Amino acid sequence: MQKDILIQFGKRLRELRKKNNLTQVELSELAGFDRNYIGMLERGERNPALLNIQKIIQVFNLTLSEFFKEIENNNG
Repeated sequence: MQKDILIQFGKRLRELRKKNNLTQVELSELAGFDRNYIGMLERGERNPALLNIQKIIQVFNLTLSEFFKEIENNNG
C-alpha cells in the first residue's frame, strides 16, 4: 500500500516524458540524473527526495502542485 504513491508518481512521470517526446536518457540529462534513476522512478522502485522531484518537474515547466494534482485527480 505504501508503494502505491511511488507507482503513481512513476506513471505520471512516464506520461509527461512521453507527452514531451523525451527518452529516459534525454530526461535524465535535462534534469541532471543518471538514466537508470529515471527508469527506477518510473517503475516505482525509488523514493525520490523532494529536491529531486523539483528538478525533474522543472523540465516540464510544472509546479509541484500541478504535477501532484493529476495524481490526486486519478485517485479521486
